[in-house]
Amino acid sequence: MDAVDCVVIGAGVVGLAVARALALRGREVVIVEAADAPGTGVSARNSEVIHAGIYYPRGSLKARFCVLGKNRLYAFCERFGVAHRRCGKLIVATTPDQIDDLEAIQTAARANGVELEWLEASQAVELERELVCVAALRSPTTGIVDSHGYMLALLGDAERHGAVLACHSRTVRLWLESASVLIAINDDSKPSLRARLVVNCAGLHAPDIAASIENFPSSHVPTAYYARGHYFALSGRNPFQRLIYPLPERDGLGVHLTLDLAGQARFGPDVEWIEKIDYALSIGRAERFYAAIRRFWPALGDGQLVPAYAGIRPKISGPGEPAADFRIDGPHEHGVPGIINLFGIESPGLTASLAIGEHVADMAV
Repeated sequence: MDAVDCVVIGAGVVGLAVARALALRGREVVIVEAADAPGTGVSARNSEVIHAGIYYPRGSLKARFCVLGKNRLYAFCERFGVAHRRCGKLIVATTPDQIDDLEAIQTAARANGVELEWLEASQAVELERELVCVAALRSPTTGIVDSHGYMLALLGDAERHGAVLACHSRTVRLWLESASVLIAINDDSKPSLRARLVVNCAGLHAPDIAASIENFPSSHVPTAYYARGHYFALSGRNPFQRLIYPLPERDGLGVHLTLDLAGQARFGPDVEWIEKIDYALSIGRAERFYAAIRRFWPALGDGQLVPAYAGIRPKISGPGEPAADFRIDGPHEHGVPGIINLFGIESPGLTASLAIGEHVADMAV
Protein backbone atom coordinates (compact mmCIF):
# COMPACT_ATOMS: atom_id res chain seq x y z
CA MET A 1 0.00 0.00 0.00
CA ASP A 2 1.43 3.35 -1.09
CA ALA A 3 1.40 6.33 1.27
CA VAL A 4 0.87 9.82 -0.15
CA ASP A 5 0.17 13.27 1.23
CA CYS A 6 -3.01 14.23 -0.69
CA VAL A 7 -5.45 12.31 -2.86
CA VAL A 8 -7.94 14.19 -5.01
CA ILE A 9 -10.86 12.05 -6.19
CA GLY A 10 -12.09 13.14 -9.61
CA ALA A 11 -10.25 14.72 -12.55
CA GLY A 12 -12.98 17.07 -13.72
CA VAL A 13 -12.33 20.78 -13.92
CA VAL A 14 -12.76 21.33 -10.18
CA GLY A 15 -10.68 18.32 -9.17
CA LEU A 16 -7.88 19.44 -11.46
CA ALA A 17 -8.03 22.99 -10.09
CA VAL A 18 -7.91 21.66 -6.53
CA ALA A 19 -4.99 19.35 -7.35
CA ARG A 20 -3.09 22.22 -8.99
CA ALA A 21 -3.68 24.53 -6.02
CA LEU A 22 -2.39 21.90 -3.60
CA ALA A 23 0.61 21.09 -5.78
CA LEU A 24 1.50 24.79 -6.11
CA ARG A 25 1.78 24.86 -2.31
CA GLY A 26 4.25 22.01 -2.29
CA ARG A 27 1.84 19.23 -1.40
CA GLU A 28 2.32 15.74 -2.83
CA VAL A 29 -0.83 15.07 -4.87
CA VAL A 30 -2.28 12.01 -6.58
CA ILE A 31 -5.46 12.49 -8.64
CA VAL A 32 -7.53 9.33 -8.98
CA GLU A 33 -10.04 9.21 -11.84
CA ALA A 34 -12.40 6.35 -12.64
CA ALA A 35 -12.58 7.10 -16.37
CA ASP A 36 -9.86 6.50 -18.93
CA ALA A 37 -9.13 10.24 -19.32
CA PRO A 38 -9.60 13.46 -17.33
CA GLY A 39 -12.60 15.70 -17.82
CA THR A 40 -15.00 13.25 -19.45
CA GLY A 41 -17.99 13.64 -17.11
CA VAL A 42 -19.85 16.78 -16.06
CA SER A 43 -16.95 18.98 -17.17
CA ALA A 44 -17.22 17.74 -20.76
CA ARG A 45 -20.94 18.47 -21.08
CA ASN A 46 -21.62 22.11 -20.33
CA SER A 47 -21.99 25.42 -22.16
CA GLU A 48 -18.34 26.49 -21.64
CA VAL A 49 -19.48 29.90 -20.42
CA ILE A 50 -17.33 32.12 -18.21
CA HIS A 51 -20.04 33.53 -15.96
CA ALA A 52 -19.99 37.06 -14.56
CA GLY A 53 -21.52 36.26 -11.14
CA ILE A 54 -24.96 37.74 -11.70
CA TYR A 55 -27.65 35.46 -10.33
CA TYR A 56 -26.33 34.07 -7.07
CA PRO A 57 -27.39 35.24 -3.58
CA ARG A 58 -25.12 37.87 -2.06
CA GLY A 59 -22.45 36.33 0.16
CA SER A 60 -23.00 32.79 -1.15
CA LEU A 61 -20.06 30.65 -2.18
CA LYS A 62 -21.43 30.67 -5.73
CA ALA A 63 -21.41 34.48 -5.83
CA ARG A 64 -18.01 34.90 -4.19
CA PHE A 65 -16.18 32.19 -6.09
CA CYS A 66 -17.77 33.05 -9.43
CA VAL A 67 -16.68 36.69 -9.33
CA LEU A 68 -13.22 35.85 -8.02
CA GLY A 69 -12.86 32.80 -10.24
CA LYS A 70 -13.88 34.70 -13.37
CA ASN A 71 -10.97 37.10 -12.97
CA ARG A 72 -8.59 34.26 -12.14
CA LEU A 73 -9.80 32.28 -15.16
CA TYR A 74 -9.29 35.09 -17.68
CA ALA A 75 -5.78 35.65 -16.32
CA PHE A 76 -5.02 31.90 -16.41
CA CYS A 77 -6.18 31.63 -20.02
CA GLU A 78 -3.96 34.53 -21.03
CA ARG A 79 -0.96 33.08 -19.22
CA PHE A 80 -1.29 29.53 -20.53
CA GLY A 81 -2.65 30.25 -24.00
CA VAL A 82 -6.09 28.70 -23.45
CA ALA A 83 -8.54 29.72 -26.17
CA HIS A 84 -11.28 32.02 -24.85
CA ARG A 85 -13.24 35.11 -25.78
CA ARG A 86 -14.84 37.85 -23.69
CA CYS A 87 -17.89 38.08 -25.96
CA GLY A 88 -20.39 39.45 -23.44
CA LYS A 89 -24.03 38.51 -23.11
CA LEU A 90 -27.49 40.02 -23.11
CA ILE A 91 -30.16 39.01 -20.60
CA VAL A 92 -33.48 39.81 -22.23
CA ALA A 93 -37.03 40.56 -21.16
CA THR A 94 -39.40 39.58 -23.94
CA THR A 95 -42.65 40.88 -22.39
CA PRO A 96 -43.43 44.02 -20.35
CA ASP A 97 -44.34 41.96 -17.29
CA GLN A 98 -40.70 40.77 -17.11
CA ILE A 99 -39.26 44.26 -16.61
CA ASP A 100 -39.46 44.07 -12.82
CA ASP A 101 -37.60 40.74 -12.86
CA LEU A 102 -34.91 42.22 -15.11
CA GLU A 103 -34.48 45.12 -12.68
CA ALA A 104 -34.19 42.64 -9.80
CA ILE A 105 -31.39 40.82 -11.63
CA GLN A 106 -29.51 44.10 -12.07
CA THR A 107 -29.87 44.84 -8.35
CA ALA A 108 -28.69 41.36 -7.34
CA ALA A 109 -25.71 41.56 -9.69
CA ARG A 110 -24.68 44.95 -8.28
CA ALA A 111 -24.77 43.46 -4.76
CA ASN A 112 -22.23 40.87 -6.00
CA GLY A 113 -19.98 43.59 -7.40
CA VAL A 114 -21.06 43.00 -11.01
CA GLU A 115 -22.22 45.97 -13.07
CA LEU A 116 -24.70 45.41 -15.88
CA GLU A 117 -25.71 48.00 -18.47
CA TRP A 118 -29.44 48.57 -18.92
CA LEU A 119 -30.49 48.62 -22.58
CA GLU A 120 -33.80 49.70 -24.01
CA ALA A 121 -35.15 47.53 -26.81
CA SER A 122 -33.77 49.78 -29.55
CA GLN A 123 -30.29 49.74 -27.99
CA ALA A 124 -30.30 45.94 -27.70
CA VAL A 125 -31.39 45.55 -31.32
CA GLU A 126 -28.57 47.85 -32.42
CA LEU A 127 -26.19 45.26 -30.99
CA GLU A 128 -28.04 42.15 -32.19
CA ARG A 129 -30.20 42.86 -35.24
CA GLU A 130 -32.35 39.74 -35.10
CA LEU A 131 -33.10 39.98 -31.38
CA VAL A 132 -36.63 40.77 -30.19
CA CYS A 133 -37.06 42.09 -26.65
CA VAL A 134 -38.57 44.93 -24.63
CA ALA A 135 -35.37 45.55 -22.62
CA ALA A 136 -32.06 43.87 -21.86
CA LEU A 137 -29.07 43.86 -19.55
CA ARG A 138 -25.60 43.75 -21.07
CA SER A 139 -22.91 41.81 -19.23
CA PRO A 140 -19.51 42.80 -20.67
CA THR A 141 -17.47 40.34 -18.57
CA THR A 142 -19.26 37.15 -19.62
CA GLY A 143 -17.23 35.00 -21.98
CA ILE A 144 -16.58 31.54 -23.39
CA VAL A 145 -13.65 29.17 -22.99
CA ASP A 146 -12.30 25.98 -24.49
CA SER A 147 -13.07 23.85 -21.44
CA HIS A 148 -10.98 20.90 -22.63
CA GLY A 149 -8.00 23.13 -23.33
CA TYR A 150 -8.45 24.67 -19.90
CA MET A 151 -8.47 21.28 -18.19
CA LEU A 152 -5.36 20.17 -20.07
CA ALA A 153 -3.61 23.36 -18.94
CA LEU A 154 -4.67 22.77 -15.33
CA LEU A 155 -3.39 19.21 -15.46
CA GLY A 156 -0.15 20.23 -17.13
CA ASP A 157 0.61 22.86 -14.50
CA ALA A 158 -0.32 20.49 -11.68
CA GLU A 159 2.02 17.85 -13.11
CA ARG A 160 4.83 20.39 -13.49
CA HIS A 161 4.55 20.88 -9.74
CA GLY A 162 4.64 17.16 -9.00
CA ALA A 163 1.02 16.02 -9.15
CA VAL A 164 0.29 12.59 -10.64
CA LEU A 165 -2.88 11.49 -12.46
CA ALA A 166 -4.06 7.89 -12.19
CA CYS A 167 -6.89 7.02 -14.60
CA HIS A 168 -8.88 3.76 -14.55
CA SER A 169 -8.84 4.23 -10.76
CA ARG A 170 -12.32 4.07 -9.28
CA THR A 171 -12.63 4.88 -5.59
CA VAL A 172 -14.88 2.24 -4.04
CA ARG A 173 -14.36 2.54 -0.29
CA LEU A 174 -12.52 4.57 2.35
CA TRP A 175 -11.52 3.87 5.94
CA LEU A 176 -10.39 6.21 8.69
CA GLU A 177 -7.31 5.08 10.55
CA SER A 178 -5.49 7.21 13.11
CA ALA A 179 -4.23 10.34 11.30
CA SER A 180 -4.78 9.00 7.79
CA VAL A 181 -7.41 7.82 5.31
CA LEU A 182 -7.19 4.43 3.59
CA ILE A 183 -8.58 4.28 0.05
CA ALA A 184 -9.65 1.20 -1.89
CA ILE A 185 -9.20 1.60 -5.65
CA ASN A 186 -11.13 -0.74 -7.99
CA ASP A 187 -11.18 -3.53 -5.37
CA ASP A 188 -13.08 -2.95 -2.14
CA SER A 189 -11.46 -5.83 -0.26
CA LYS A 190 -8.25 -4.01 0.60
CA PRO A 191 -6.88 -0.47 0.59
CA SER A 192 -4.55 0.69 -2.19
CA LEU A 193 -3.51 4.11 -0.85
CA ARG A 194 -2.94 5.78 2.49
CA ALA A 195 -3.31 9.58 2.53
CA ARG A 196 -3.14 12.37 5.05
CA LEU A 197 -5.81 14.27 3.12
CA VAL A 198 -8.55 13.15 0.73
CA VAL A 199 -10.48 15.74 -1.28
CA ASN A 200 -13.69 14.38 -2.76
CA CYS A 201 -14.25 16.18 -6.09
CA ALA A 202 -16.26 13.38 -7.67
CA GLY A 203 -19.07 15.58 -9.00
CA LEU A 204 -22.19 13.49 -9.59
CA HIS A 205 -20.65 10.72 -7.48
CA ALA A 206 -19.47 12.88 -4.57
CA PRO A 207 -22.35 11.94 -2.20
CA ASP A 208 -21.79 8.24 -2.94
CA ILE A 209 -18.06 8.60 -2.22
CA ALA A 210 -18.80 10.35 1.07
CA ALA A 211 -21.30 7.64 2.00
CA SER A 212 -18.63 4.98 1.38
CA ILE A 213 -16.35 6.39 4.11
CA GLU A 214 -16.48 4.02 7.05
CA ASN A 215 -18.02 5.66 10.14
CA PHE A 216 -18.52 8.98 8.35
CA PRO A 217 -21.60 10.77 9.78
CA SER A 218 -24.51 10.20 7.38
CA SER A 219 -26.04 13.52 8.42
CA HIS A 220 -23.24 15.22 6.48
CA VAL A 221 -23.95 13.37 3.21
CA PRO A 222 -26.55 15.24 1.14
CA THR A 223 -29.05 13.58 -1.17
CA ALA A 224 -27.93 13.63 -4.80
CA TYR A 225 -30.35 14.91 -7.44
CA TYR A 226 -29.76 14.72 -11.18
CA ALA A 227 -30.95 17.46 -13.53
CA ARG A 228 -30.29 16.54 -17.14
CA GLY A 229 -29.93 19.38 -19.61
CA HIS A 230 -30.16 18.98 -23.38
CA TYR A 231 -28.26 21.03 -25.95
CA PHE A 232 -29.20 21.57 -29.58
CA ALA A 233 -26.92 23.16 -32.17
CA LEU A 234 -27.99 25.62 -34.83
CA SER A 235 -27.88 24.39 -38.40
CA GLY A 236 -27.21 27.36 -40.65
CA ARG A 237 -25.89 30.87 -40.23
CA ASN A 238 -25.65 32.27 -36.72
CA PRO A 239 -26.56 36.00 -36.66
CA PHE A 240 -25.52 36.64 -33.04
CA GLN A 241 -22.20 37.91 -31.68
CA ARG A 242 -23.08 37.63 -28.00
CA LEU A 243 -24.67 35.09 -25.70
CA ILE A 244 -28.43 35.61 -25.33
CA TYR A 245 -30.12 34.60 -22.08
CA PRO A 246 -33.83 34.75 -21.22
CA LEU A 247 -34.88 35.39 -17.64
CA PRO A 248 -34.04 32.50 -15.28
CA GLU A 249 -36.53 29.72 -14.68
CA ARG A 250 -37.28 27.98 -11.40
CA ASP A 251 -34.61 25.26 -11.76
CA GLY A 252 -32.15 26.89 -14.16
CA LEU A 253 -31.20 29.87 -16.30
CA GLY A 254 -33.58 29.03 -19.13
CA VAL A 255 -32.83 27.86 -22.67
CA HIS A 256 -30.16 30.30 -23.79
CA LEU A 257 -28.03 30.85 -26.85
CA THR A 258 -24.33 30.25 -26.39
CA LEU A 259 -21.46 30.33 -28.84
CA ASP A 260 -18.42 28.20 -29.37
CA LEU A 261 -15.06 29.71 -30.24
CA ALA A 262 -15.72 29.16 -33.94
CA GLY A 263 -18.85 31.34 -33.68
CA GLN A 264 -21.34 28.50 -34.03
CA ALA A 265 -24.50 28.73 -31.94
CA ARG A 266 -26.02 26.16 -29.63
CA PHE A 267 -28.99 26.30 -27.30
CA GLY A 268 -29.58 24.89 -23.84
CA PRO A 269 -29.72 23.54 -21.34
CA ASP A 270 -33.28 22.78 -20.36
CA VAL A 271 -34.08 20.93 -17.12
CA GLU A 272 -35.23 17.33 -16.93
CA TRP A 273 -35.12 15.66 -13.52
CA ILE A 274 -33.98 12.04 -13.77
CA GLU A 275 -33.55 9.23 -11.26
CA LYS A 276 -30.14 7.94 -12.35
CA ILE A 277 -27.14 9.11 -14.36
CA ASP A 278 -28.05 8.88 -18.04
CA TYR A 279 -26.61 11.14 -20.74
CA ALA A 280 -29.08 10.08 -23.45
CA LEU A 281 -30.38 13.04 -25.43
CA SER A 282 -34.15 13.15 -25.94
CA ILE A 283 -34.60 14.44 -29.49
CA GLY A 284 -38.30 15.08 -28.90
CA ARG A 285 -37.49 17.91 -26.50
CA ALA A 286 -36.50 20.07 -29.49
CA GLU A 287 -40.09 21.28 -29.84
CA ARG A 288 -39.87 22.97 -26.43
CA PHE A 289 -36.63 24.60 -27.54
CA TYR A 290 -38.24 26.14 -30.62
CA ALA A 291 -40.96 27.74 -28.50
CA ALA A 292 -38.49 29.10 -25.94
CA ILE A 293 -35.98 30.44 -28.47
CA ARG A 294 -38.58 32.12 -30.67
CA ARG A 295 -39.55 34.38 -27.79
CA PHE A 296 -36.30 36.28 -28.37
CA TRP A 297 -35.46 35.11 -31.90
CA PRO A 298 -38.67 34.68 -33.92
CA ALA A 299 -36.68 34.14 -37.14
CA LEU A 300 -35.50 30.69 -36.07
CA GLY A 301 -36.63 28.39 -38.86
CA ASP A 302 -38.20 24.97 -38.63
CA GLY A 303 -35.65 22.17 -38.72
CA GLN A 304 -32.71 24.41 -37.77
CA LEU A 305 -32.07 22.71 -34.42
CA VAL A 306 -29.96 19.55 -34.49
CA PRO A 307 -29.15 17.34 -31.48
CA ALA A 308 -25.81 18.11 -29.83
CA TYR A 309 -25.37 16.50 -26.39
CA ALA A 310 -26.79 16.28 -22.88
CA GLY A 311 -25.20 17.09 -19.54
CA ILE A 312 -26.20 16.48 -15.93
CA ARG A 313 -26.01 18.99 -13.10
CA PRO A 314 -24.81 17.48 -9.80
CA LYS A 315 -27.49 19.04 -7.62
CA ILE A 316 -28.08 18.73 -3.89
CA SER A 317 -31.49 20.43 -4.03
CA GLY A 318 -34.46 18.78 -5.66
CA PRO A 319 -37.31 19.83 -7.95
CA GLY A 320 -39.08 22.95 -6.76
CA GLU A 321 -36.59 23.60 -3.94
CA PRO A 322 -34.45 26.75 -3.76
CA ALA A 323 -31.11 26.20 -5.50
CA ALA A 324 -28.51 25.01 -3.01
CA ASP A 325 -25.19 26.76 -2.62
CA PHE A 326 -21.88 25.00 -3.18
CA ARG A 327 -20.94 22.86 -0.19
CA ILE A 328 -17.27 22.51 0.68
CA ASP A 329 -17.21 20.55 3.93
CA GLY A 330 -14.04 19.98 5.90
CA PRO A 331 -13.34 18.78 9.45
CA HIS A 332 -14.78 22.02 10.85
CA GLU A 333 -18.18 21.07 9.36
CA HIS A 334 -18.30 17.27 9.77
CA GLY A 335 -15.71 16.60 12.48
CA VAL A 336 -13.70 14.00 10.55
CA PRO A 337 -9.99 14.81 10.07
CA GLY A 338 -8.40 14.30 6.67
CA ILE A 339 -11.60 14.59 4.58
CA ILE A 340 -12.86 17.51 2.46
CA ASN A 341 -16.06 16.89 0.49
CA LEU A 342 -17.27 19.07 -2.38
CA PHE A 343 -21.00 18.74 -3.00
CA GLY A 344 -23.33 20.37 -5.50
CA ILE A 345 -20.60 21.93 -7.62
CA GLU A 346 -22.80 22.71 -10.59
CA SER A 347 -22.78 25.95 -12.60
CA PRO A 348 -20.83 28.22 -12.10
CA GLY A 349 -18.35 25.51 -11.13
CA LEU A 350 -16.15 25.89 -14.21
CA THR A 351 -15.91 29.67 -13.78
CA ALA A 352 -15.32 29.32 -10.05
CA SER A 353 -12.85 26.43 -10.29
CA LEU A 354 -9.62 28.33 -9.58
CA ALA A 355 -11.19 30.13 -6.61
CA ILE A 356 -12.53 26.81 -5.31
CA GLY A 357 -9.08 25.27 -5.66
CA GLU A 358 -7.48 28.06 -3.64
CA HIS A 359 -10.18 27.80 -0.97
CA VAL A 360 -9.64 24.06 -0.57
CA ALA A 361 -5.87 24.55 -0.40
CA ASP A 362 -6.42 27.10 2.38
CA MET A 363 -8.60 24.61 4.26
CA ALA A 364 -5.94 21.92 3.89
CA VAL A 365 -3.26 23.83 5.80
